[in-house]
Amino acid sequence: MLKQRIITALVLLGVFLPALFAPVPLPFAVLTVLFIAAAGWEWVRLNGGASLPAIAFAVLLGGACALALGAGWVSSAPSSAWWLAMGVWVLGGAWSLKVGPAGWGLLPQGLRWALGLVGLWLAWLAMADARTVGINFILSVFSLVWMSDIAAYFGGRAFGRRKLALAISPGKSWEGVWSGMLGVLFLAGLWMAADRTWSMDSPSLFTHLYLHHGLAGLVLVCVFLVAMGVVGDLVESLVKRNAGAKDSSGLLPGHGGVLDRVDALLPVFPLALALTSI
Repeated sequence: MLKQRIITALVLLGVFLPALFAPVPLPFAVLTVLFIAAAGWEWVRLNGGASLPAIAFAVLLGGACALALGAGWVSSAPSSAWWLAMGVWVLGGAWSLKVGPAGWGLLPQGLRWALGLVGLWLAWLAMADARTVGINFILSVFSLVWMSDIAAYFGGRAFGRRKLALAISPGKSWEGVWSGMLGVLFLAGLWMAADRTWSMDSPSLFTHLYLHHGLAGLVLVCVFLVAMGVVGDLVESLVKRNAGAKDSSGLLPGHGGVLDRVDALLPVFPLALALTSI
């Protein structure tokens, strides 16, 4: 299993990094369309869809991304798109966590598919838009989620006592969440120091927040984004529990599916853009 994970991770990095660091944003936008379409296929299958509807949904989602790309939205998307994502994730996420896996399954199947379509499309649009802002900016958003996950894992193992959502994800603890928040604040300080020391192609998310909202605003937004990343993770977990699935798919050997790898990123990217647009 470990060998599989390492090989898959190396292959993904070999594809992802050249697209991310390409001189123009287009290769990254196109590559992420493929990944988000695969996530759409997984979403429909987790929500009771057969193979043909799942493929059709993936094509529809990919087509919606292509239309946005052709319309130039990856560099000038309306800020209302990010605030729509804010509403979907904050209100929908709170409702989903309240009702749990059983309550999720009571929603009409078509509505669950539609929520996935909107959430995945907005997440792709936000990632593509963030790449046009600059490599330093998009890497800082990715790293916020990665640091949150890493710090939460080790903090939870060392100090975890109180379970966060036992019926949804038994391994998560409140202490892990707080550790993730502290880890991200530490990362923010280091990244802002790096921004001041070296010439970057763009301000990082952290520097942008500090310059426009001050230290208190930076702390509040980072804490909020970490919390919403946890919501994204928990929502995907409750959907899998409702479906009786361990992983979203087997598309990524050793890692599960695409949704398993991007669940926390889905709310964080559009919400980061919403809060930097103020």
